[in-house]
Amino acid sequence: MTSTASSMDLRQGQAPHDQRPSWQRRLRRFGYVPAGEAPSGDVRDRLVPPYAEPSPRLWQVLGVPPVLAERITRWSGWGGPLLVTLMAGLMRFWNLGSPRAVIFDETYYAKDAWALVHRGYEVNWDKNANDLVLQTHGHLAIPTDAAYVVHPPVGKYVIGLGELMFGFDPFGWRFMTALLGTLSVLLLCRIGRRMFRSTFLGCLAGALMAVDGLHFVMSRTSLLDGVLMFFVVAAFGCLILDRDRSRERLAAALPAGPDGRVRPHARVADTFRFGLRPWRWAAGLMLGLAIGTKWNGLYILAAFCVMAVLWDVGARRTAGARHPYAAALKYDTGIAFLATVPVAIVVYLASWTGWILSPTDGTGGYFRNWAATDGKGGSWSFLPDWLRSLWHYEHEVYKFHVGLTSPHTYQSNPWSWIVLGRPVSYFYESPNPGADGCPADAGQKCAREVLAIGTPLLWWAACFAILYVLWRWAFRRDWRAGAIACGIAAGYLPWFLYQERTIFLFYAVVFVPFLCLAVAMLTGAIVGPPGSSDTRRVIGASAAGVLVLLIAWNFIYFWPLYTGTAIPIDQWRSRMWLDTWV
Repeated sequence: MTSTASSMDLRQGQAPHDQRPSWQRRLRRFGYVPAGEAPSGDVRDRLVPPYAEPSPRLWQVLGVPPVLAERITRWSGWGGPLLVTLMAGLMRFWNLGSPRAVIFDETYYAKDAWALVHRGYEVNWDKNANDLVLQTHGHLAIPTDAAYVVHPPVGKYVIGLGELMFGFDPFGWRFMTALLGTLSVLLLCRIGRRMFRSTFLGCLAGALMAVDGLHFVMSRTSLLDGVLMFFVVAAFGCLILDRDRSRERLAAALPAGPDGRVRPHARVADTFRFGLRPWRWAAGLMLGLAIGTKWNGLYILAAFCVMAVLWDVGARRTAGARHPYAAALKYDTGIAFLATVPVAIVVYLASWTGWILSPTDGTGGYFRNWAATDGKGGSWSFLPDWLRSLWHYEHEVYKFHVGLTSPHTYQSNPWSWIVLGRPVSYFYESPNPGADGCPADAGQKCAREVLAIGTPLLWWAACFAILYVLWRWAFRRDWRAGAIACGIAAGYLPWFLYQERTIFLFYAVVFVPFLCLAVAMLTGAIVGPPGSSDTRRVIGASAAGVLVLLIAWNFIYFWPLYTGTAIPIDQWRSRMWLDTWV
């Protein structure tokens, strides 16, 4: 984050404010900070800002001794996120096997996962397989007839791992999504802490995601989008770590002056090499797993690669580079590409190992024998048969995805997602009084539903938070806001290319973590920047506290709809705030 410099600033390469273009002078009233205008001081602190620490006055007010206060501060970096994660995990694993039913698209992924971990490819199940699975507790024969499926195998292997550990039943096929949903909260706490340099704001971002209804429901359902969300968050966290580590190395390479302060140095900044950057390779691995779960991970791969290179440009500019883009192109772009795109491709291909190793005599995976039968000959016959067969399979899947326009009761246009226009009902029953959790004195039937909908007040607050981060990025050149906007855009905007396709609100779970980061950033702005007056801080903290408490209350209020808890039908109707939710 940068701040406005003095109007008499005559540093080399910068024009005085009154000599800048008129459009820049006019935009200043909205908080615009021109490129290259940065505060003076130690460049080391601009490359790697220090973490914020609680004011000593706070500990004095709370009566905490200095030694204990120092210890709390030191351990809070992990202690706070772990406490938030514990809360999230307890909620997600509570009564995880309920409803004891195959809900929504679990009818595909739970059975596909079971077949994958046993046969290496998906199979066609009997029409009554769902009932048999529940009646026999998963003890039934696995068919051998290969099935045509339209999503890569990684997410189903993840679900299948839980089934191998805990059985082919609702708890087993939901275990891994619950685990990854819980771990994603921990990742977001740590990511937010590193981005905002504040343990409080990091934990707030994680806590907001812990009480988001869509993230909660997706963590308790064996669908692929929750798995995809985890890998996206993990990749983003790896890139954040890479950003910090590389800037630390760049800061260490800059020479210090006689006073010990580090200043910009053009030659170092233009020629510095960041090295192998292991965290960027780890990001490539995570992005490969994301693409291997669902193909929309490709958009996220592209967006994150561009974002990471722009971070390198910003680091070199801060360090004093005269030609930051040229230096980044020369020294950074190549390794950025190698560490992400080829790694992601290799991981994606490796995820098909079970299908590749399946028999080629027609008894293996779907289309496994295509190259030896219908695809025999041709100009690409020099390639391995498995690769040509896989390419044909992928081409057919692509045609399916772009041509999927079959109407569905719960389909929705992406324009409505951000305001929760049309949620998806995963499960619904109307038990009679005294049955399936319906109170005996209800006097009427109850409603028992699992509704995939975000916590409304959180999402509606996120609408304003998105505007805030866009302003912060465009006018204040805040990289954190840009990173949040990138994550939202990468997970959200591509769906506008397929508005005629059958798509659903729950796809939005991929960018829920970035919505929570945006709300946390907005909340921090409401509390007030460091140096604000006590009055400003009290008012800001009160307003922010009310917002967070309302979001938590909203999650509790909708809890029955997230967990399939039976409630009287009148109480269910009172929670249908919009007609489109029914």
